[in-house]
Amino acid sequence: MSASVALMVAAEGGIIGDGRTGANLALGAGLVGVVLGRLALSRANGRIRTGNARTGGMSAIAMGMVGIVLAVLHLATSSGGPGTGNGLVGAVVAVPLGLGGVLLGRRALTRPRGAGQPAVR
Repeated sequence: MSASVALMVAAEGGIIGDGRTGANLALGAGLVGVVLGRLALSRANGRIRTGNARTGGMSAIAMGMVGIVLAVLHLATSSGGPGTGNGLVGAVVAVPLGLGGVLLGRRALTRPRGAGQPAVR
């Protein structure tokens, strides 16, 4: 199975579930991207000492992009309008959620370590 076919199956809801499954996958990926971005930003600011801010930022960007792609594919393949039970509203919400994950990850990558913290003397 190629990547484009797998994304189309995931956006359409796959074999299991109803039309909302693709939107729920997009929402989940976007939410994971936001959480990873927030943790990476905390690491970049020095509030969390464990882990690597660069790895977390890149993971947040990747998960945010997966959420955006799945949401756009679901929007392109869904029929009907909002309130019909096909997950259109969930896919619309997943786009800015994934974008938030991408932006938080980017900010964690471009932020210098310990920025905004007072100098210790």
